[in-house]
Amino acid sequence: MAQDPNNYWEQLERLEKLIKNSELKAGVIFSFHSLILGLFIDRLDDFKDLITDNIFLLVVTIIWVIMVTISVFFCFMCFKPVLEMKYDRNVFFFKDAINKFENVEEFSKEIIKICGSTDELYQKLAEQIHAECKIIDDKFKSVRKSITFFALSILLIFTFALYSSIFA
Repeated sequence: MAQDPNNYWEQLERLEKLIKNSELKAGVIFSFHSLILGLFIDRLDDFKDLITDNIFLLVVTIIWVIMVTISVFFCFMCFKPVLEMKYDRNVFFFKDAINKFENVEEFSKEIIKICGSTDELYQKLAEQIHAECKIIDDKFKSVRKSITFFALSILLIFTFALYSSIFA
């Protein structure tokens, strides 16, 4: 059965959309953290006596800061995943196109050669799809972890508010 290279390109486009989606989610989480931290710092004078006078609220605040820090860390990890991938030189990898070819003529010859051979073209496109799938998996793992720690930080805010309204 003959393959259609458009299927590969369409798959790559779909994967690019997933990458953008994961980064959008991380950006939204980061924005919420920025908003909440801004409100907390703006009201710090109001909370300072309450926190320092009550050990429970102090512990909740410290844990909250830790949860926010971890969540923000995973947001950043979504934008810059750390992956170790070992592939042969591939004209469809951005870094390879710039760093693994001595000049534009060598790159041009290689891409013309690959695009002229359907087997090589499919092999290189499949490697690109595989690499992007690994990147997407890593990004969404980071987003999930960031969301988990974000949810925990929100839970701690509710705990703080409930405790301080009842006992303080």
